[in-house]
Parts: sequence; structure tokens; C-alpha cells
Amino acid sequence: MSGRLIEIFEDEKLVNRIKTRLPYLFQLAELESSRAGTIGMEVGSLRERIIVALLIYKFGEANVETEIPITEPEVDVRLFGKPVSIKTITSRGFGGVKLIWTVDTQKAREFRENYYPHCDILLIQINWGGTGGFYYLPLESQKRLFDRIGKEGYIKLPKPGTNPRGVEITKEALSSLAEDDMSEVIEIFWQKTEVDYNPYKRWVDYWREDEDEG
Repeated sequence: MSGRLIEIFEDEKLVNRIKTRLPYLFQLAELESSRAGTIGMEVGSLRERIIVALLIYKFGEANVETEIPITEPEVDVRLFGKPVSIKTITSRGFGGVKLIWTVDTQKAREFRENYYPHCDILLIQINWGGTGGFYYLPLESQKRLFDRIGKEGYIKLPKPGTNPRGVEITKEALSSLAEDDMSEVIEIFWQKTEVDYNPYKRWVDYWREDEDEG
């Protein structure tokens, strides 16, 4: 599997395109999911679509499966039949990355008891005004680290009485994965650009389509 995703990092033109285009596209995603200056939760889905579109652009639509059953909560896409998880964080560090979204304490505990890494991860670390990265964290590295530090060191459960909406991979585990010899990274400077963006324009344009025929 590593032979396919790693092709992204070996494609010099694509690497440069990711460095220049990804901040702009993620900025558009934030604008599209903002209301009165506050970014909504749907931004995560938009960012995920942008990365899936990148995979389709690189590997072709026939090799990227996007219709993933809800019974596979960690899998966002299949590339050449192999599962891939896409995770994004807005942070200088590696805290707060969810393995699963749930508010149920019992489900969170069951998840930790039964968890074992089972898919490659593409992690995008957003750091507006600074440096972040586009990371590939291979399944092999995840398994090796999990076997070494165990589920207690790898998984962070929500604190009782709080509502953090999910089970996280620990900051220490994610940092270790990012620095692993098998992992890959494209460093990105997250600079915002002036964007003349109207969230309603394309929908208005759809309403206008074929109006002369009506």
C-alpha cells in the first residue's frame, strides 16, 4: 500500500501544487462553512472532500472509492481497494486528532478496548500564519507504535463529565508517528490570500441557468 500513497510525495509537480493550492482550497472551505465569522463543524467534511479530490486527480476516479459504509467510522476513502483515513487539525502541535466521534462514554471505552490500527492515515496540520504539513502515516508505523506503547499510551478517552465529542489519538503517539522514518511530510506555509468569495453565487447561477428557455 505504501507504494501508492507515497507516489504523492515523489511527484515533484504535485508536491509543489499541494504547497501552493492546499492553503487556498482550505481557506475556501472555511469561508464556505462560516457564518457571522464562526467556522462550522461542516468544514471537516469539506476539507475531506478536497483531499479525496486530490487522490482522484492523482490516481484516477476508477481507483478511488468514496462510498464508504457508515459501519467503517475511521475509513474515509479506499485507494486501490485499501482503506485510508483523512484527518485534519488546526494547531501548531498534534493534539486533538479524533479516532472516532462519539459522545457516549461506554462506546468510547468499547472502542479503546477493541481498537487496533487498520488503515493508512493522511494527516493535514493547518497552522495559519505558520508552518504545518501534509503527512502520510503508514499503517505499518501505526501498528509498530501501538504494539510498543499499548492502547493506554496510544488512545486518549474523553474526561468524564465533559463533552469533547470523541476519542483521540494521544499527542505523544501522533508526534511519534509524524517523526517515524517510514512517514512522509510535505511542509506547507499556511498563508491566507485575498479571496473575493460569495457563498451564494454558484447557487444563484444555478437558478439562472436556462432562464431564457423558460
